[in-house]
Amino acid sequence: MVVAIPNAVVAQSDGVPAAVADLDPQNVLVIEVSGGPIYVELLPGVAPQHVDRIKQLAREGFYDGVVFHRVIDGFMAQTGDPTGTGTGGSDYPDLAAEFSDIAYERGIVGMARTNDPNSANSQFFIMFGPAPSLNGQYTVFGRVVAGMDAVDSIKKGDTRRNGMVTDPDAMIRARLLSDLNG
Repeated sequence: MVVAIPNAVVAQSDGVPAAVADLDPQNVLVIEVSGGPIYVELLPGVAPQHVDRIKQLAREGFYDGVVFHRVIDGFMAQTGDPTGTGTGGSDYPDLAAEFSDIAYERGIVGMARTNDPNSANSQFFIMFGPAPSLNGQYTVFGRVVAGMDAVDSIKKGDTRRNGMVTDPDAMIRARLLSDLNG
């Protein structure tokens, strides 16, 4: 008898979750947080410029130690600003929007931006739940394929302060799976 366990995270012999085993390690971002690893399948066919930027910054160690500065329970966890204020970014130029028809739902990873759709730089967010109002308005570049329990464990912010977090959790490091297996 075969029993299917949907969304199960079963580790392979190399420690990689089964949900990740068949993915291209060049297109899997591993974000380490205190709650465990988060595995994000990058989607270069959907947002090639944004995926390239995330890969570049991860390889440079840009995200190491960067906090989740804005976390709204049931909505999303935002990170990628080295200043921790929500106003910072990398020294690279902003990116043009690469909108798609992928719906913002639990586990989707998108690029944060200002009111200018072409202002994404280094900040991104991971969805705790669906947010149809974001569909077609923010670039989707990935989806969590394992480790949503770690996402759920990220310290939440004060809703009276737009989710800004006091003493926030941080990314310990973010690397491509291919670089970790190197």
